[in-house]
Amino acid sequence: MLSFPPARILLTLALALAAAVVCLALHTPLPWMIGPLVATALLSISGVPTASSRRLRNAGQWTLGAVLGLYFTPHVTALVAGMWWAIALGVAWALFGGWLFGAWLYRVHAPHLPGVPAPVVRATSYFSGAIGAASEMTLLAEREHARTDLVAASHSLRLVIVTVTIPFALQFSGLHGLDLLPPAVRVVDVQGLALLAGLTGLGALAMDRLGRANPWFMGALLVSMALAMAGITLSAVPQALVNAAQLVIGVSLGVRFRPGFLHTAPRWLGSVAIGTLVLLAVCALFAVALSRATGLHWVTMVLASAPGGIAEMSITAKVLQLGVPVVTAFQVCRLIAVLLLVAPLYRWIYPGDASAG
Repeated sequence: MLSFPPARILLTLALALAAAVVCLALHTPLPWMIGPLVATALLSISGVPTASSRRLRNAGQWTLGAVLGLYFTPHVTALVAGMWWAIALGVAWALFGGWLFGAWLYRVHAPHLPGVPAPVVRATSYFSGAIGAASEMTLLAEREHARTDLVAASHSLRLVIVTVTIPFALQFSGLHGLDLLPPAVRVVDVQGLALLAGLTGLGALAMDRLGRANPWFMGALLVSMALAMAGITLSAVPQALVNAAQLVIGVSLGVRFRPGFLHTAPRWLGSVAIGTLVLLAVCALFAVALSRATGLHWVTMVLASAPGGIAEMSITAKVLQLGVPVVTAFQVCRLIAVLLLVAPLYRWIYPGDASAG
């Protein structure tokens, strides 16, 4: 595991905290995540030796998972369960949209890479376009002999664009505070909080031992959800911890960008940026159609179907009060489905490439 000097991590956290404070003063959306993310990314690209702690990132995901699970009261769970068909449509749309994005990347770049075998370009394009977690998509791409550097860079850029664009768009539109289903627990109880932390921590460790994706987020989320569904109210999570969790996650996203990032196939990254913006617009249209079918507000459905990370989109829903349980359920189901189906679909759609690989 790659480790960094503690001084570098502390300096990065101090700069990220300063960026969050500035964003608070400017009243930007999600100041505790977007401020650190943008500041750290800019510093990293400029050559400043930034660093992120894997343990702090895990703790941040653990915290957010525990917070979001508290929304799944029995009433909310019944509401979300009744939307299984809409969630299935969202999963199908994500798989189709990711394939379409990848096919477009291949069509644009294949003529400009004459020395690269077509199966390599196709695999690189396919896994770069897939709407899934960056680490998992990069690992799957490696198994199909794709250019993993381009796949990782594509997902990092897409996640930052989505994480920054959507909150700003929603704040400027004035659409927030539409959530009629607040978490069941609002009072912080020290003993209950300690028990909640212990139980969700065990869930995260179990998921980590099993080798599951996003174990610290998913493990804590599932345990917290189970407690809320059972009507067990232990404690709310202090807002200071939620803010700190957003900060370390923002830093973990920002440090992915290194000084040579913009020089890594700039034409490819430019296509990814344009394609991501188009994908956002198309997903918004899909969300509007889905909102008419479900009766839920279209803004909630935009977050639910947005091609961003589960933690980032769910915390956006929480901060702006835009249907946290629905957004979380859609994003969780999509994450699981993409992880399970994206590789088999690649081998089914491009059997010749898979055999060649």
